[in-house]
Amino acid sequence: MNSNTNSLKIFSGRSNVQLAKRIAQNLGVPLGEISIRSFADGELWVKYEENIRGKDVFIVQSTNSPAENIIELILMLDAAVRASAKRVTAVVPYFGYARQDRKDTPRVPISSRVMVDLFSTTGADRIISMDLHSTQIQGFASIPFDHLYSRIVLLDEIKGRYKDPDNTVVLSPDVGSVPISQAYAKRLGMHFALIDKRRYSPNKAEVMHLIGNLEGKDVLIVDDMIDTAGTTVNAAEAALKHGARSVSSVATHAVLSDPAIDRLKNSKIDHILFTDTIYISNERKLPNIDFVSVAGIFGEAIKRIHKGESVSALFDF
Repeated sequence: MNSNTNSLKIFSGRSNVQLAKRIAQNLGVPLGEISIRSFADGELWVKYEENIRGKDVFIVQSTNSPAENIIELILMLDAAVRASAKRVTAVVPYFGYARQDRKDTPRVPISSRVMVDLFSTTGADRIISMDLHSTQIQGFASIPFDHLYSRIVLLDEIKGRYKDPDNTVVLSPDVGSVPISQAYAKRLGMHFALIDKRRYSPNKAEVMHLIGNLEGKDVLIVDDMIDTAGTTVNAAEAALKHGARSVSSVATHAVLSDPAIDRLKNSKIDHILFTDTIYISNERKLPNIDFVSVAGIFGEAIKRIHKGESVSALFDF
């Protein structure tokens, strides 16, 4: 990038500093200096340690649990606005509360709309996220909302592992994952299958039917995230019962809430591939789990936004 990068600033909250560093490295700019502290009572304190007046500021912060990650992002946005940044963009690799995108029962909030309102009202001029659980969340925003796709890097990894697409089936673990699963099957030239799942309480579901032929096939379960891993493990068990030769899994977001690690460890899933949108400590990584970085995708999107170029052109392939 040219000298125009002097006006580009990348800052990171504490939820995923590793990804923010990779993004900054990809752009060839230093990660901005910021101080974030937690007081004894749990309150947060934020201060930019460098001048950002008139700068194009991008704040990287995934909003996975704990909820203070959301508060931290909001305070960083407000501080940037009050420090007279020219433009402030919230870069949210994993957008928390994305699954609460509609009023499906009486007297409940539309939580993903609340998140968008918080970010925009606090002063964000733009939001960037990746593989939203529900793409209609973009419609909640009155500011530009760029939706990035991890398949740019995941497809290359999958192609390197599966050399025989005619004998490989992309399995959607539920109806909600059909669009992303079908997109992968089409891009990879693989077969497609679907599980009909019944959810009887939050994070608890049961496989009812499996539609498609898995006999003697390598099965790839594709989803946008793995949370408690119940859906993924149940799908793997159903695939093996229906004659699958092997089962692997690909997901963008490694939420991995308890008891996900134990479930995956005790499952018959051969390999699991995630991106680095959520930071996972080494202690929680299993031998059969690999990560691929999406820093290049975010870096390219940030560069295009900074230079006033098309972001959608990234996905013309």
